[in-house]
This record gives sequence, C-alpha cells and structure tokens, in this order.
Amino acid sequence: MKPNLKLHHLRDFVAIAQHQSVRGAARSLEMAQPALTRSLRELERELNASLVERHARGVVLTGIGQRFLLRAQSALEEIRRAGEEVAQLGGSLDGSVAVALSTGAMLALLPTAIPAFRKARPAAQLRLIEAVFPTVEQRLLDGQLDFYVGPQPENVPRPLRSDLYFRNERVIIARKGHPLRTARSLKQLLACDWILTGLRERVEQEFEEIFSAGGLAAPESYMRVESTMGLLTILANTDALALLPRQWTDSPMFKGVLEVVPVREKLLAPDIVLITRSGVPLTPVAEHFADLLQRAAVQVTWPAPKASGR
Repeated sequence: MKPNLKLHHLRDFVAIAQHQSVRGAARSLEMAQPALTRSLRELERELNASLVERHARGVVLTGIGQRFLLRAQSALEEIRRAGEEVAQLGGSLDGSVAVALSTGAMLALLPTAIPAFRKARPAAQLRLIEAVFPTVEQRLLDGQLDFYVGPQPENVPRPLRSDLYFRNERVIIARKGHPLRTARSLKQLLACDWILTGLRERVEQEFEEIFSAGGLAAPESYMRVESTMGLLTILANTDALALLPRQWTDSPMFKGVLEVVPVREKLLAPDIVLITRSGVPLTPVAEHFADLLQRAAVQVTWPAPKASGR
C-alpha cells in the first residue's frame, strides 16, 4: 500500500530535522508540541519506518530519516517554486533565485548581469553563493539551488545537465612588482611557492598536468587555499604564484594589485558552464537571470566565446 503523505507531514518533519528538537520545531511553526509529535507519528506510520531517535537533548535522524529528509526538502522546494512560477507566469515580478557561481564566473558575469536583473526584477530576491561544483552538487540535486555557473566538473551526474557559457584559459598571477613578473617560461618559476586551487578530487592533479605538458616536474613547494580572501591576501602580500582564470586580472578590482606573468606556455582552463537539473524547468525569474548571465558571457573574449545553446 502506497503511503498517503500530506504536505504538512513533510513541512513538520523538515522543521524537526532542522531544529533537532520537537520543541524547537513546534516553536518555529507556531504550533502545539503535541500536535507536531502527532504529525511525526502519522508520517512514520505511513512510511512504516522510524525517522528519528528521541534523546534527552532532542532528536537524531535515523539512516532512513536522513535519506527521507533529502526527498522532503526537495519536494518542499519544488512546491515553493511551483507557486512562484504560477505567480510569475501571471505577471508577478516577485520570486526568488538561489545560484552558485565560481569566483571567475562572478568576476566575469555579475558586473553586467546584476544591474540588468535588478532593473527588470526589482522585487525579486537574489541569493548568490561563491562555490565550485563539488561543494554544491547535493544542493543542486535536492533543489536548494536553481543552477550553478562555473568550471566544468569532470563528472556531471545524470539528473543534471551542463551547457557551455564560454571557453576559458588560465594565467599565472603574481603580485604587482613580483621579481619574476617578466618570466617567459614555466621553467623559470619552478623554485617559487605556489597556491593550488584545483577542482579535481586530488587537487594537485591539474597542477602536475600543466607542468608535465612542458616536460617539467611540478614544483614541490605549494599550499592549498580554499578561500578567495585568503588567496587574494597571500598573492598580494607575498611572492607566491597561482594558476587562475584570466578573469582575476581582467577585473578592475585587482588592477594595480595583481598582474600576469607572461609565460609562453598555453594554460587551458575548464570551460565555464551552466548546470541545471534535467527535466526540471527553471522558474521564469531564474531563467531570466540565467539568460542575463549568458548574455554577459557572450561579451567574454578570452578566447572567442561560444553560446551554450540553451
């Protein structure tokens, strides 16, 4: 027999999971604690499974509860989006968009896209998250994010699709006035400290591939930095070098602070792509923002851009 789930069951369970407490969830939902407990019991009875374990300090999700939470959150997000979509199709300019972008995509696309979006959708709520794909993959899958724009990952799981925004390239970036700022080859930079920011599971892999393409062993002196502010701080105040998308030095924000070391080697970078959920259309307001980002991508000229075909 199929479970007869109701919307309030999902809402109540997600609140309990988020607060790790029936009392805290009841307070946030402004409902009586016994009513919330009854809702949870009804849900567990319908599913014929225990979703939480009760402890003195609150509740802890069971293994089944953790898996069901992902589905419940995704379902609630889709219901919210469905309501927004109907309103937007009816002419409303309200709505919300939650988007993850890499640092390079933010630098290249937001200066053009944001003013146009705010002008067209002044009442819309926009949430921007700086991230690379592996850190937000699950949030895309469960519907917490509308889409991602950033470097093409090695693998995109089947429920998601990838569309090209523009092709990209890396450059070697150093502080303004770096003693090796006029170097013309990677070989001249082997003794430098390097900052790694790769996308692979083993972050050193991309670094090693770039040097091995020139017949060189990768430098052994490096540090891994996962913060944009930390990366910028180290680059601007030390002689460390980094392999980064060209957007870093094309951005007016970093003029006079960072510069490119003009080596002869071609340093390719992953394409910048849009990743969305397959078979699930974006809401009108999210699609509008994605289109504005794509129009901004057409203006990117290093190297010649290519439209994604969305």
